[in-house]
Amino acid sequence: MLSQLSPAIRQYLVVTGNYWAFTLTDGALRMLVVLHFHGLGYSPLEIALLFLFYEIFGVITNLVGGWLGAHLGLNRTMNFGLALQVVALAMLLVPAAMLTVSWVMAAQAMSGIAKDLNKMSAKSSIKLLVPVNAQGLLYKWVAILTGSKNALKGAGFFLGGVLLMWLGFTGAVGAMAAVLALVWLASMIFLKKDLGKASSKPRFRDIFSKSRAINILSAARMLLFGARDVWFVVALPVFLSQTLGWSHMQTGGFLALWVIGYGAVQAIAPRITGRNRESVPDGRSATRWAAGLAILPALIVLGLGTTEMSPALILIGGLLLFGALFAVNSSLHSYLIVSYAGSDGVSLDVGFYYMANAMGRLIGTVLSGWVFQLAGQGTTGLAACLWISGGMLVATVIISLGLPKRARPGPHGAEPQEPEHQEKIPQ
Repeated sequence: MLSQLSPAIRQYLVVTGNYWAFTLTDGALRMLVVLHFHGLGYSPLEIALLFLFYEIFGVITNLVGGWLGAHLGLNRTMNFGLALQVVALAMLLVPAAMLTVSWVMAAQAMSGIAKDLNKMSAKSSIKLLVPVNAQGLLYKWVAILTGSKNALKGAGFFLGGVLLMWLGFTGAVGAMAAVLALVWLASMIFLKKDLGKASSKPRFRDIFSKSRAINILSAARMLLFGARDVWFVVALPVFLSQTLGWSHMQTGGFLALWVIGYGAVQAIAPRITGRNRESVPDGRSATRWAAGLAILPALIVLGLGTTEMSPALILIGGLLLFGALFAVNSSLHSYLIVSYAGSDGVSLDVGFYYMANAMGRLIGTVLSGWVFQLAGQGTTGLAACLWISGGMLVATVIISLGLPKRARPGPHGAEPQEPEHQEKIPQ
């Protein structure tokens, strides 16, 4: 069956399978760490700090990883990411007395490097497996990869909560390390050699993008993801557990379903934004969808301040709507960066963009714990995080106004040009 598929499709399946397996363990590990250390009495800020190196090294990895991908090939950076995640999981298998904050931060730093090497490699690979004139098909493939990844990340949240209850922290981590090691071995065998290696060796200073469109999109992406994580990473799960009295299973299950739904919307984003399949997105699309998202945090805060409705009902409803709109925004950005990036050394442009993505997560993660604790936790702490989220989203809209309108990517990372006509999305 697989032998009848084209080489590009087979490589797409290998890349996607790697990405899926990695994402499942990454989501589960995050939930394991949040719930396990919250149960040990760690404060919200202390929990946020556990992920500090995860996000910091994500910023560094995306910059350097894009350069490495262009030099060594994306197959090597992807496989190295899988191997590093196995090492990061193994670091958490030490006796409980050794699971200090500094040790967990070091393991999370390793995991952050692994995750962004894997993601940068997967997103860059798609650019090379789709014909340059098939922008509609590129949008579909990027949406499917991104959406399915986030659905599995949500499944990972649920898996993390379940494994914590069934196997305990050490047993859960050991099981995930063993499975991911098998995936790494399979990837070493099946992933195409030299995928994504640049025809000419880029200089190290080329890690910084020289494209105005990519720089603007990267700034918008940083604020977009900071706006999500400032209330989602620490403030929300602690609020659900501490203020609403939800169990670990309920908290993990709800966040899992939210991310799964978010991923499902991402996967069908081309149907939502494609205007009856007649065009692919441009800068105007990103601006409009960001504007729709920007008003939601304020509406959730105002709803939480009313006494007529249950805070849980307001929060769940707001989260569902926020997730749907955020998913479309994220999918649009993911398509635009792959579309704008040059084909030769694509990982340089994609790596720079995901560096900004990691910077946004870093800012949001730290603010999520710090602001939630400083504002008194509970409803007031969550509201403070939501107001900051809204401000970041307004800034995202303003920055997105500078994105190219009706843009067509240049063949070598040049500034997008105005097309003579819109491209049809392949049926």
